[in-house]
Amino acid sequence: MTAGREQIERLAPQAGTVPLFGLRRVEQIMGTAISVDVRDPEVPPAALDEAFDHLRDIDRRFSTYKPDSEVSRLSRGELSEDDCSADLRQVLLLCEQVRETSQGYFDIRAHRRDGGLDPSGLVKGWALEDAGLILEAAGACNYCINGGGDIVIRGEAAPLTPWRIGIRHPLQADKVATVVSVHNGAIATSGAYERGDHVRDPFTGKAPQGVLSITIVGPSLTYADAYATAAFAMGPTGLAWVAGLAGYAGCAITADPDGSNGRLTWTPGFERCFADPH
Repeated sequence: MTAGREQIERLAPQAGTVPLFGLRRVEQIMGTAISVDVRDPEVPPAALDEAFDHLRDIDRRFSTYKPDSEVSRLSRGELSEDDCSADLRQVLLLCEQVRETSQGYFDIRAHRRDGGLDPSGLVKGWALEDAGLILEAAGACNYCINGGGDIVIRGEAAPLTPWRIGIRHPLQADKVATVVSVHNGAIATSGAYERGDHVRDPFTGKAPQGVLSITIVGPSLTYADAYATAAFAMGPTGLAWVAGLAGYAGCAITADPDGSNGRLTWTPGFERCFADPH
């Protein structure tokens, strides 16, 4: 359910339950539902206003679906890179860094048939991470921001209670493939089950085969988001590449040749992320 800006729920203790305080809000931005769940009782609602205002501003300037966005104008050649905002120049630099790290599999020109720029595989994580910094400046220490499966987590859901995040099963929308638990970090998932074949192997131009989704866990959502996109574009070899990324771990749901029978596999070190035994 999507809540408007005026629909702010301040959570209070419920009879017979562990006391739960904080703020929750959900809005549709960047083409997906973005939820913010703050568990610190003293964070003011104005902090959520500022965080969501920031996300709307990023969407306005970076959306590839808005013809007047800065990214669209740069893509059409109406702006030079030198004339772009500092934010866009930073995003382009980060995208280039990930392109080099991924040996070209993260390519912001590979996912659009017209060859236009599409930094979406990094921008959402970068924007959500900045929204978290806004909350922290207002005193938030325990919160979760979830933008369509790209998630920033800090602290705990409740005292001595870690956040538990379910990773959706790509073949069964009403089920989770596994549950992970992270205290301070980021989780990002890339797959074709929500937006179709929007991620392509830049060397073949085709959608990857043999993998249904890849989830990355690490310290930064900016990079986890982009790394998940790159690893998914690699197909079956993506998880081996993730295993070599310092500070990051991943799991994948693989597919049989007919696209069925998703099976969970993971990199060394991902075991510490499982909320349930495997």
